[in-house]
Amino acid sequence: MLSRLQERLGLQVIPAVFFPAAILALIFIAVAVTFSEPLAPLSADVADWITTHLGWFFILTVTSGLGFLIWLALSPYGRIRLGADDERPDYGNFTWFTMLFAAGIGTILMFWGVAEPISHFAEPPFQDVEPASNDAASLAMSITLYHFGLHTWTIFALPALAIGYFSYRQGLPLRISSIFYPLLKERTFGPVGWTIDIVAVLGTLFGVATSLGLGALQLNNGLNYLFDLPVDSFSQIIIVTVITAVAVVSVALGLDRGIKRLSQINILLAVGLLLFVWIVGPTLFITEGMVETVGQYASNLPWLAFWNETFQGTNWQGDWTVFYWAWTISWAPYVGIFIARISRGRTIREFVAGVLLAPTLFSVLWFSVFGLAAINLEVQEGVDLASQIEADPAVALFSFLEHFPLAGLISSLGVVIIIVFFTTSSDSASMVVDMLTRWEDQPSLVRQRIFWAVAEGAIAATLLLAGGFEVLQNVITSLGFPFCALLAFMMVAVVRAVQADYRGEAVYDPYASANVRPGAEAGEGSRQE
Repeated sequence: MLSRLQERLGLQVIPAVFFPAAILALIFIAVAVTFSEPLAPLSADVADWITTHLGWFFILTVTSGLGFLIWLALSPYGRIRLGADDERPDYGNFTWFTMLFAAGIGTILMFWGVAEPISHFAEPPFQDVEPASNDAASLAMSITLYHFGLHTWTIFALPALAIGYFSYRQGLPLRISSIFYPLLKERTFGPVGWTIDIVAVLGTLFGVATSLGLGALQLNNGLNYLFDLPVDSFSQIIIVTVITAVAVVSVALGLDRGIKRLSQINILLAVGLLLFVWIVGPTLFITEGMVETVGQYASNLPWLAFWNETFQGTNWQGDWTVFYWAWTISWAPYVGIFIARISRGRTIREFVAGVLLAPTLFSVLWFSVFGLAAINLEVQEGVDLASQIEADPAVALFSFLEHFPLAGLISSLGVVIIIVFFTTSSDSASMVVDMLTRWEDQPSLVRQRIFWAVAEGAIAATLLLAGGFEVLQNVITSLGFPFCALLAFMMVAVVRAVQADYRGEAVYDPYASANVRPGAEAGEGSRQE
């Protein structure tokens, strides 16, 4: 039945993955629109239960993943290449980094660059730390880098490494289910594997939709500052629609002409904004604080990585750390496949070093410049950013830039950067979801990529209508848990595979006739439905 529907619609998809994922997404949109009022309290109840009872699992899994990646890179297995032994990277280091940044964390940096350091500075999570004190400032910077440094990029790097290894080294399809071949064997190509891919598709859709929703909130405030655009649901829906339309154009152009070019332009604009704040702001204070912040981050990371509020009896981490990990994990399938797609030919050691260290270094620069400059405004200039951010974190960047020269021009630049970051997130996610839902020997159809881009925008608009920031936060916390469990199994699968590879044993035989879909050549990654 699904195959006949596929033929009528002229699609190139895996029906057992595409249609269930699409139907579930459409059902959510319909239910959320129809029952928007009860969605907010229901999502809050589910999220509260998860953060209270399973928050420790998120924290332990992500920290374990960081340790695992470091061990793997330093071990003899680090010399294994994501591809044949004689392959070399498809992209140069600069292009590689810009695409990593734009598709991974660029959207998050723009939203939280000012908001998070000021939030922790004004309200530290520990009762023995006085708000707005020197200790509060140091702790705020350490916690911010904990949230956006090595741990965040561990969540992206682990599935990306696993996907790249099993696809380019072992000849399996470029899908999340392929990671679990050492554990599932032939079941990877049946209902169990399809279920994993459906979870990955839904996680990607809702993760990117959450980012689009947050971007709409932030852009609404920026456009309100620049053009007095009302801050309301209608304006935010229009913004989501415009971003989605731009993403549709970019996704139709493809990876090299669309995403690559946008990524390179936007990283230059973001660096320009960073340098402007650094130079025009309190340069010496920022530079000294940046050096000090690196040491504080390194010193505090060991205990922060395992901190669970055991003796505090609060739920601070549910609103911050667990939300971040769930949010990041939810779109890790998309970022993982995207990073794997642009990382073919690199060794495991080179991959881990690049994906963990380069973006983390940029995060240190970004949060040091914006966070320390914002704290300086609070302490030295008497600007009350904290109360504005507490009321609405989406106003943070533009309330901050208002106190710099050329505020209107720089705020306009900020709006452009946010739009492009969210566009690259949407179009690269659409490309990845399309890859997850079709056979590798089938062409990527523009109309399929457009369908997923529109679906992401529709989900974002639905979540905004249902309750804005709180609903975005609660829904993504709930949906992040299933993939968090998959992260733990990924480490087991990768260890089994690289150990066999190191001994010269084949993990998977791409020429086994039982694995090849009729009409496709062996080794192309096409599988029986």
